[in-house]
Amino acid sequence: MVTRRALTTETKYRLLLQIANRIRDTLDLDRILGHLLEAVRSAVGYDAAGIFVRYEDLIPAAHRRPAAIIAGVARQGFDLNRPQGDPMLNLGLGIVGDVIRTGEPAIVADVRLDSRYVAGRAGTRSEIVVPIICDGRAIGAVNLESDQLKAYDEGDIEILRFFADAAAIVIQRAVLHRRLLDQRRLDDQLQLAQEVQAGLLPAGPPAVPGYTLAGRCIPTFEIGGDCFDYIPLPDGRLAVVVADVSGKGIPAALVMASFRALVRARALTDPEPNALAEFANRELPRHHARATFVTAIYGILDPVTGTFRYVNCGHNPPLLVRADGTVAELFTGDLPLGAFGDVAYHADATQLGEGDVLAIYTDGVVENSDDEFGDFGTERLVDVLLRHRDRLPHAIVESVVAETRQFHGISTYPDDFTLMVIRRERSQSRA
Repeated sequence: MVTRRALTTETKYRLLLQIANRIRDTLDLDRILGHLLEAVRSAVGYDAAGIFVRYEDLIPAAHRRPAAIIAGVARQGFDLNRPQGDPMLNLGLGIVGDVIRTGEPAIVADVRLDSRYVAGRAGTRSEIVVPIICDGRAIGAVNLESDQLKAYDEGDIEILRFFADAAAIVIQRAVLHRRLLDQRRLDDQLQLAQEVQAGLLPAGPPAVPGYTLAGRCIPTFEIGGDCFDYIPLPDGRLAVVVADVSGKGIPAALVMASFRALVRARALTDPEPNALAEFANRELPRHHARATFVTAIYGILDPVTGTFRYVNCGHNPPLLVRADGTVAELFTGDLPLGAFGDVAYHADATQLGEGDVLAIYTDGVVENSDDEFGDFGTERLVDVLLRHRDRLPHAIVESVVAETRQFHGISTYPDDFTLMVIRRERSQSRA
């Protein structure tokens, strides 16, 4: 026998208070909506009942079953061992699916005469379904079924709307809570990734007699695709690398971690620039299936002679600022790594004299486009290097950071920013 009771203002207040108390005590959506179905029974009787929600409004895409359209969040009186191929849940069929699609309630006096009906239990003869509305659209439905014919009427729709509104509040709260938890997990993972990536960057420059060095990497997001590194070689020379992966964020950071590992491992066995570049060009596609490339400057500094032998793999030309104020761009270069099959890379060399400054940088230093001011540009970078060339490399790097930020009026960069500065100091006898 279906029982119903009009929802007076006092009854609604009592039910809202009861629902609020249960929401306060738990964040378990299944339990809360189960309590809600029990409360429904006090106003409208049923032999089976369910609250159903569209998967896309309830479950993040990463956690969804591929075929599912509707989730049965709370159910009473149904067969819990229904087959996996449920046409209502998997395909969005049935009266419930129709109500969710249209946003209109439905009363079915005899389900056997309704072509939409999908059997959920053998004894059902009549059914009522009311949509759960959030932000003006149906995200789910409250469904009641009875073993009697013509068990429900229009008055029951108004009563069920009250419970559907309560369900909407509960669902929105649960989804928001889940998103906050997911965001917190993502933030924790990004923080860990940031710490790991920061650990891959040099803690400080190595001690090289007669030289001072400094580097700075500022990613656009928490982690990025730029890097720089110092690799002391067994024979006393120093290998350095500045590189930029196409793209930004986590994908670029993963490629950069692989690239750095390849360079470090190879540099200790065969450090010569052209051989190392050809090795990295072959190996990168084997580690990453996506179409990704890396631009890089890799070079070896001989501290005794001041020779810097390098290879440019599609990267911005390094700038050599001489002690006398002249500036040379090291234009020799070849294609980026990992994108064009077999490439023959050609090394070149330059000489650092006393007081000379070598600046190696990624395009994020000079190509921070702005509609009003344009790029900072190579000319402005040269100007900063010239004005500060007599300072220590750390101070030169910080001057470039300060002036690029001041130029654009920004504290972050639209592209990853990386700059390495190598300065050959003057001998004591000439200082």
